[in-house]
Amino acid sequence: MPELPEVEVTRLGIAPHLEGRRVSAVKIIDGRLRWPVPSNLNALLSGQKVLGIERRGKYLLMELDTGYLLLHLGMTGTLRVLPSSDPLKPHDRVTFEFGKQSLRLHDPRKFGAVLWHSKSKGPIGGNALLQKLGVEPFSSEFEGELGADVLYRCSRKRSVAVKQFLLAGQAVVGVGNIYCSESLFEAGIHPAKAAGKLTRPQCSRLAAAVRLILKKAIAAGGSTLKDFVNSEGDPGHFMVQTKVYDRKDQPCKVCKTPIKQIVQGQRSTYFCPQCQKR
Repeated sequence: MPELPEVEVTRLGIAPHLEGRRVSAVKIIDGRLRWPVPSNLNALLSGQKVLGIERRGKYLLMELDTGYLLLHLGMTGTLRVLPSSDPLKPHDRVTFEFGKQSLRLHDPRKFGAVLWHSKSKGPIGGNALLQKLGVEPFSSEFEGELGADVLYRCSRKRSVAVKQFLLAGQAVVGVGNIYCSESLFEAGIHPAKAAGKLTRPQCSRLAAAVRLILKKAIAAGGSTLKDFVNSEGDPGHFMVQTKVYDRKDQPCKVCKTPIKQIVQGQRSTYFCPQCQKR
């Protein structure tokens, strides 16, 4: 499913086309997403100007004059800016019209979301979907040793495996399954190690690894396993750079030891038993 790098790649792709533009219409083709799309969205958004598009975790936050549009790609969603004259495709769910251009949410499995947060309800950070999210990996709160502080503080007395701890997103957001395996390899930490047993130096290495891996993934256009394409319709290419993910039995790129695969929380985890000893 699209994780932080894929969502950030999407944001970078659509923002230049939409910021400063006014919504001319909203067309709900099929509003039965994870939560029902507000039926009055056309009346709410028509004529409003896009003031900016930011990201919080895996949510895109489109700021308009009177509120924020919260967009989530779910498991199979994509957002593309296309000519409004282009015919709709199967699984196109919602289109946001900007004159001759259209922002289209394509979502085969309908786990995405299109929600509205009025500014009259207070700052967007107070939205219930965003309140419990961890620190942003590229924020000042996670820079340098501050990132180590966050991981060390949040992991104390936690018996859950460090990989599951990262995936939960309550300490730092956006470290999806692929990026967990890659970050833990980069930091030299076994994925089954109890989070509460991480040392302060290990937290420092892990915080730096998370930022490095996510930056590399964004630069590569994200990861495409099946459905994800960017706003131009192109797949991501991070998978060709992975050092452990999806490389079971292949030699480690550092020590040549065969990569191992285990299942944690019904998700595949890949690691090098030599470079990532417990």
